[in-house]
Amino acid sequence: MHRFSGEDNGEAPISHHWLDSTHITYGVVTLGYVLGNLKLEASAFRGREPDENRYDIETGSLDSASVRLSFNPTPNWALQVSQGHIVSPEALHPDDDVDRTTASAIYHRNFASARWQTTFAWGRNKPGHGEPTDAYLLESAVLLSRRHTFFGRLERADKNELFLEDDPLHGQTFRVGKLTVGYVHDFFAGKYFKLGVGGLVSGYSLPGELDAAYGSSPTSYMVFARIKLGEGDK
Repeated sequence: MHRFSGEDNGEAPISHHWLDSTHITYGVVTLGYVLGNLKLEASAFRGREPDENRYDIETGSLDSASVRLSFNPTPNWALQVSQGHIVSPEALHPDDDVDRTTASAIYHRNFASARWQTTFAWGRNKPGHGEPTDAYLLESAVLLSRRHTFFGRLERADKNELFLEDDPLHGQTFRVGKLTVGYVHDFFAGKYFKLGVGGLVSGYSLPGELDAAYGSSPTSYMVFARIKLGEGDK
């Protein structure tokens, strides 16, 4: 979410559980080395996601690890591949470790008062129990005249947690698609922050087995307001 191509989209990607090494974690140690346009990073961290009580500090060993290789062949391109072994990330499935592999490419251009960025990303989860699942993301955003942001996101993900345990379809994997388009208008842009309002609409592509639970053509809408710090007019 901390990339220009996706930061103004108010919905989290349905693919985010395939593309991040972990969520918020209490405890992480990272070492890295930069050689020209290459960067190698290795981290040890606590794999378990924190509970809903975010006001406390949870303890635990650094039981998980990840490594990432980044390459910037030109100022406009950012490429990376990563591999992580995450120990017991989900409290609901404490016996399941996950091996997560990701790859992504970001292209960014500035044109006078305009900015444009496009991201393509792939992620694979290989759990300790069950079959591997994949997710793909393609998104783009363009900022015009410092006030108008148009964005879109196309995703496909193998979902296997769409039903509760007592449902006959629990644990089955379904390939789900999602297309989102949206717009944000910044009606105030000061020196240190922006104020904007926006909206988006999302359509979903689902297999026929999900019609009874989710409908044949589910669609969602969102209207939102946001404050963005540090990106006002200079």
